[in-house]
Amino acid sequence: MNQRRITGRACNVRGGIMERFGIVTNGMKDPGRDITERIVQYLKKHGAAWEVAHAAGDISSKAECILVLGGDGTMLQAAKETAGRNIPLLGINLGSLGYLAEVEIQSLEEALDKLLAGEYETEERMMLSGTIHHLNEQIRTSPALNDIAITRCGTLQIIKLNIFVNGKFLCQWKADGIILSTPTGSTGYSMSAGGPLVVPGADLLLLTPICAHTLNARSIVLKGEDEVEIEVAYGRNGTRLMVEANSDGSEKFIMETGDRICIRRAEETITTIKLSKVSFLEMLHKKLSDEK
Repeated sequence: MNQRRITGRACNVRGGIMERFGIVTNGMKDPGRDITERIVQYLKKHGAAWEVAHAAGDISSKAECILVLGGDGTMLQAAKETAGRNIPLLGINLGSLGYLAEVEIQSLEEALDKLLAGEYETEERMMLSGTIHHLNEQIRTSPALNDIAITRCGTLQIIKLNIFVNGKFLCQWKADGIILSTPTGSTGYSMSAGGPLVVPGADLLLLTPICAHTLNARSIVLKGEDEVEIEVAYGRNGTRLMVEANSDGSEKFIMETGDRICIRRAEETITTIKLSKVSFLEMLHKKLSDEK
């Protein structure tokens, strides 16, 4: 199992010829399994082996690649389930924007040809791990490829969060929440909250407030090896607050005043496949232009 840390730019490695594929499909995006069957028939025609599963975690270790059909949410779930397994993921976009998806549906056969011929590169992506301290209990979140967010829950209210970096107090933010994201996650929730866009291979963390109730709260860029601790403070007039810790938008934990979550780079990483020679910035320009 490869759990090598990323210490600088992403490690782009030239791939070999692929012969065994795993296929995971979002049933809501491909309800009739037409795209899935299209891939199966193409692989069968070219003498490749395949297996279709409901979840990426069910794909066997013999697979040389997992084709993930859906949108960014499907890709994030596949990343959770395969973190540390060193099976490259290739996202095939059946959604709208699809920042994590490398392939658009109109280029499907061309992409498969490149995989079969070994004309691709792999790129290792960092992930985040969080540990929640609640009373005498410690709860570990599963690895997050995009972000870990702390947001309000229940009634509409401003929440107060104390932020520590490497054990030292940084500040207190009064906001609707906080997002700690990886470079991969900079195009997700962090971007919606006004955070900067970052190339996926950068070695850093982004700390971004959600609807801050102060003029001096801005995104903070931290080193990739930094550890961030977020503590739920008391609310107005000493009231106890309740918030929600959210890992990649799917795994949720309730926290309250006095609870802390420590977030750092995860030991696990995932590997993605890059087929296009188009740079991240060129791709980003196209995606943003397509939104108009």
